[in-house]
Amino acid sequence: MTNTYTLYGSYASYYTAKTRTYLRKKGIPFVERLPSDPMFRNKVRPGSGSHRIPQLLTPDGQVIQDSIEILDALEPLFPQIPAFPDSPTQRSFVHLMELLASEGLVRLAWLHRWLFEENYSFVKKDFGRSFKPQGSDEDLQKYGDLIADRMMSYGLPESTPAARAAVDEQYLELLRLFERHLTDHPYFLGGHPSAADYAIMGAMHAHLGRDPAGLRMMQDNAPRTFRWVEHMIVPEIQSPEFFSRPIEYMADDEVPESAVAILRFLADNFGEQFVLGSLAFNQSMVRIDAQSGHELAPDQDQPGLSVESVSYADSVVDHTASLHGVWVSQRSQKHFQSLDGEAKQRILTKFGSQILTDLLTDPVAYPLARRNNRLTVA
Repeated sequence: MTNTYTLYGSYASYYTAKTRTYLRKKGIPFVERLPSDPMFRNKVRPGSGSHRIPQLLTPDGQVIQDSIEILDALEPLFPQIPAFPDSPTQRSFVHLMELLASEGLVRLAWLHRWLFEENYSFVKKDFGRSFKPQGSDEDLQKYGDLIADRMMSYGLPESTPAARAAVDEQYLELLRLFERHLTDHPYFLGGHPSAADYAIMGAMHAHLGRDPAGLRMMQDNAPRTFRWVEHMIVPEIQSPEFFSRPIEYMADDEVPESAVAILRFLADNFGEQFVLGSLAFNQSMVRIDAQSGHELAPDQDQPGLSVESVSYADSVVDHTASLHGVWVSQRSQKHFQSLDGEAKQRILTKFGSQILTDLLTDPVAYPLARRNNRLTVA
């Protein structure tokens, strides 16, 4: 097993779902271990300086933390079934979905998990199994309660009928759009998955496709989406529903309109925070005169910035930027801003969203890099 990777994560983990699916679809040899594994406590976590999952232990003993970093590290080593297309519009779509289908949808997935009490018994025991897999039901409940209490302490709104109905309606609209797309296409961009497909699996599998409330709604309202989630967690690339579809990206840099509709939905519902984050970050870096090599809160693995008053869309908004969100946003910005004028205009016209335009065109004046699992001005 000298060439085998070890994935540390859990089935209840949002970001582990992305990475697990990627490893399976790419045919990368790996085994999965829980955070309760002594190797995680003794080697992996000290090596990364982070308790967060997923983390990947490579065959040569290196530790990679963060689902995007894991994909970036493995793509050159396993180029078959590429996660990132080369063409400009498809590549822009994928990078935007890395941001909006993962970092954006996490809020909806989190709310749908914790606002619905019918999820609690399953989710808490599922968490408990990650830390005491052979424990009694009482053990699982004990550990699950501890994790759930921490998760629910992050500003969870009151679980009122109106709040649950609003979350349900947002989720249903996403399912309606996904059903429309999956009628004609096996994946977002053709005959094999991309990083866009992996990105949305955090929400669609780890939370909404396993938690009882989300799973019930998916099965009742979106059978194609449920089937897509089933297929995404097996190693086969070609599904029987699309047996004649070539295992390749669509030709001529095409992005289906049904996929763009999902991107616009995500931008309309979750995109503004990332535009504000990008603006607040640039403003903060100017204020502190950040230079290349400047470390941003090196004692934290996912630091935030201080509050900035940001002018956007004829309003002044107080916003605290997530630096991880800024780093992910810059992936789409750097790609888009490297293109020629004709390609840029074609992309903006295709996507047809003011929020996406504002996000893609905000200058990357202070590029961020992850070094030793910490964010630094490059």
